[in-house]
Amino acid sequence: MAELAGSVAAGPGLGAQGRRALVVATVAVIAAARLAEGTAVWAVAALLTAAILLGALQAIAAGDPEARVAGVPIESLFLPAVAGFAALGTLRLVPLGPAFVVALGAAALVLDRLLSLEARLVAESRGPGEVDRTRVLVAAMVVAFFAFAGTAALVPGGLPEPGPGGTAALGERELLLLAGVDALAAGLIGYRIAALRISTLRSALLSALTYAAVIAIGAATLRAADIPRLVGPALLTLVFFLWDAFHALPSGRRRDARWYGQVALLLVLGAVVVVWNLGLR
Repeated sequence: MAELAGSVAAGPGLGAQGRRALVVATVAVIAAARLAEGTAVWAVAALLTAAILLGALQAIAAGDPEARVAGVPIESLFLPAVAGFAALGTLRLVPLGPAFVVALGAAALVLDRLLSLEARLVAESRGPGEVDRTRVLVAAMVVAFFAFAGTAALVPGGLPEPGPGGTAALGERELLLLAGVDALAAGLIGYRIAALRISTLRSALLSALTYAAVIAIGAATLRAADIPRLVGPALLTLVFFLWDAFHALPSGRRRDARWYGQVALLLVLGAVVVVWNLGLR
């Protein structure tokens, strides 16, 4: 897999310090972004995600001398980065007050645990075992749910309200934004999962693209169906999980007719969803 090199001295203590500093800075930005609106909050979300990518690279590299020399696998940065974006979006659903403080602390704990998990996996000389693979998969599902919920919270009208007077259908721009951001998050998470079982960059990228495609289709479908509140993100996470179970290929196996059939099915479903959404205008 593609690897990136850190640019700091290495040492276990430095790695822990770097992770704590990154978590504190992330939480501070998320708290401040709670007051942002419109395009400003999207700009903050994009900058925060990029900052976590760079910060996680530095923190993981600093904690392991071998990673400092050989580089940090790029997939190790994706879950923490998506988790930071997810926290920024999801916490907009929490009213300011004690509940917001508790939620902010929970987000900090989750981000710290993700960084610690990725740092430990990078330091493993023999690669992740079955237990570690399960931990990554569980973490990926949790991050996916909050990423989908956070995206819906950031897009105006992204979380439909139940009842006859609920949220109206999204405009084309909002729908594309919702599906596109969900697809990007799913692609990054899917790449992280695929990297556990696929050894080549090209195969992992192709796998990640299928995760992104199926989630983009699912997001547009669920929004067109006006699935209320957090039920939509939960169903989207289930779609992600089922696709992972259906799509997963043993390491080293060549792409076969079944894989091409999956891609063709995605294209057909995508066309159906586009026609459906156009019919709602």
